[in-house]
Amino acid sequence: MARRTPVRALSDTRAMRAPPRLWVPDFCRLSTLFAVVVGAELVVVILGFAPLGRERWDPYAFGTASLFAQWSALVSAILLCKLRIALSQLPPVLGALLAWSVPVGVAAFGAWLLLRIDLGLGLLLGVPNADPVRFVVRCAALAGLIGAAALRYAYVQEQWRQQVSAQAKAEVDALQARIRPHFLFNSMNTIASLVRSDPAKAERAVEDLSDLFRAALGAGERDSTLAEEVELVERFLAIEALRLGDRLQLRWQREEPLPWDLRLPRLVLQPLVENAIIHGIARLAEGGIIDIGLRAEGKKLHVTVGNPCPPNDSMPSDTHGNSNGHAQQSIEHRLRYRFGSAARMVTRHDAGYYACELVLPV
Repeated sequence: MARRTPVRALSDTRAMRAPPRLWVPDFCRLSTLFAVVVGAELVVVILGFAPLGRERWDPYAFGTASLFAQWSALVSAILLCKLRIALSQLPPVLGALLAWSVPVGVAAFGAWLLLRIDLGLGLLLGVPNADPVRFVVRCAALAGLIGAAALRYAYVQEQWRQQVSAQAKAEVDALQARIRPHFLFNSMNTIASLVRSDPAKAERAVEDLSDLFRAALGAGERDSTLAEEVELVERFLAIEALRLGDRLQLRWQREEPLPWDLRLPRLVLQPLVENAIIHGIARLAEGGIIDIGLRAEGKKLHVTVGNPCPPNDSMPSDTHGNSNGHAQQSIEHRLRYRFGSAARMVTRHDAGYYACELVLPV
């Protein structure tokens, strides 16, 4: 008989294997590199307007200063990118000091190298060769001031990004906890009733249920695609159709071509369809039709889920207080974290009909 590993041991093993928290800003990210390049050039422009002892900068001097600033900034960013894991494992004060010393050391070495090249080749780059030590010290000091400000800004941005990511992950976990017991009991009762009367249909329902919960359990682990999200919705509706019978009717509207390979956070469509059933179809004795529309207009994907609901139902207030609202707020937060302000959710409730529309950038 196979020996079973205790659940506590599994959780402890996962905790031991958890990667260390990376508090050093990620300079490998393209947006951070772009900010570094722009910031370095902005410093050169400011120095051009305040030339510090020179009457004016000609295009040759400005180009030389820009080349030196961009080289120093990019080399510093690359080194901080490569040293991120090692620096994050150090105490914060020591790690921050070493991270700050990277741009200072790079600027000092670059200034010394520029002096050697200018003196050796006679390029007349405008480097003050009369006092080389002062030139190197001034470059290192300027890099120290700018590097401290840039590291602080990047650190604050990284902390904000990690906080938003943790909030999105927490909302996924809460959504999973709501889906598992809510849907599982009804599905198992339906499957149990089919085991004797229609074993083949019960087997298909078990497979659909397995795929659905596999997706729910892995919602925070990896992305999904539009095609996978639609397939999960189809499996979910197949299970609900066994329970609701003729009370549940579907009307799909798919306007091709559609970006079926568009990357999406997992479980952004199924909760909307589940809400349509719980707060709409299940409350009506005669049932109703769920409208699911997919269309692409320009660089935007429109996904609409609409359903009838009781005429006197106050769904707008429910969407901000009950489980219906929790699911929609979780989806909206995760989409905004992924796509930024380009993603939005629009809801409307009018004359016994409720609709929720997602607008996503393609």
